[in-house]
Amino acid sequence: MRTLQARLAAVGGTLDVLWIGTPDGLEAQVAPSEGIPFAGVATGKIRRSGNPLKLVSPANVRDMARVPLGVAQARKVVGDFRPDVVLATGGYVAVPAGLAARMCRRPLVLHEQTVRLGLANRKLASSATRIAVSSESTLPLLPEAVRDAAVVTGNPVRPDVLAGHAEKAVAALELHGFDRRLPTLYVTGGAQGAQQINEVVRGVLPWLLERANVVHQCGPAHVEGLRQHAAALPTDLAGRYYLTGFVGPELPDVLALADVVVSRSGAGTLAELTALGKPAVFIPLASSAGNEQAHNARHLEEAGAAVSLVGDVTADSLRDAVGPLLTDPARRGAMAERARMHGRPDAADRLVDVILSVASG
Repeated sequence: MRTLQARLAAVGGTLDVLWIGTPDGLEAQVAPSEGIPFAGVATGKIRRSGNPLKLVSPANVRDMARVPLGVAQARKVVGDFRPDVVLATGGYVAVPAGLAARMCRRPLVLHEQTVRLGLANRKLASSATRIAVSSESTLPLLPEAVRDAAVVTGNPVRPDVLAGHAEKAVAALELHGFDRRLPTLYVTGGAQGAQQINEVVRGVLPWLLERANVVHQCGPAHVEGLRQHAAALPTDLAGRYYLTGFVGPELPDVLALADVVVSRSGAGTLAELTALGKPAVFIPLASSAGNEQAHNARHLEEAGAAVSLVGDVTADSLRDAVGPLLTDPARRGAMAERARMHGRPDAADRLVDVILSVASG
């Protein structure tokens, strides 16, 4: 949202922006910190299952009962604010605002971050003036009736992510034991870390360090256990291993330093890594809504722009996936180029163009 707000302000001057979301969500904290007015509405998350009986679980029934209240609240907010356009970015929190836009006869722009249209955006698609999607491959997956409303924009990427410097990472993190003749592997499981990724990396750590420098962002809760494990490493290998619970402002520089990345395959991660042209080994989060992370990863793997590990991921499978990228610069370079072909570093500008065109009628 911050990226879009900056782009909108640069193009359109002074703009009134209102963020609608769930009162107890992260957006309720982020919006005020960015100077954006926030309106909280009730939301209901539908927990999907292959078993129809589980769809009427107490949690689902309770949450579905909240949806009408959220729609009524959002309708009042939209009716009072009278926006020129409503932007919905998917997820259950977007449903009340999207339905309110239709009720108040306000133009609706949907933005789909994943390869396949998510449940919320599928329900709102028929009401949308425009549907911005992240990839060309999404277009044939859309319902035929709404394809004419679709435009490929990509996912907005923070400008600072694209402006990193490898040497700044070396200095800031004091990576003086790194062997710059070797490639650098960046391992991340997101802000909280990922136990699955940490375990497979732990199982193959000495092997990795014989072939690469490793920056491992493991999550604050996992630092101590991994630090104890790393204490047994030979001195020369230990110098090539940087372990941290969290990577903050130095992230752009760490990404600039990385030759290969091991990570989850959320939409934001894919947008950043393809915009930067980074070869990646993805370990999708199995519990992601609609298995979206697996679809995201498979989409890039089929294009030769990444490697996807799904199912029972082991240290051996990670070694087999990442090894050729670490030892073969030509292979690494080819994957980087294919990844870059799927990246859209100008996605924020593209999406702003869509929003402004709809707002202007």
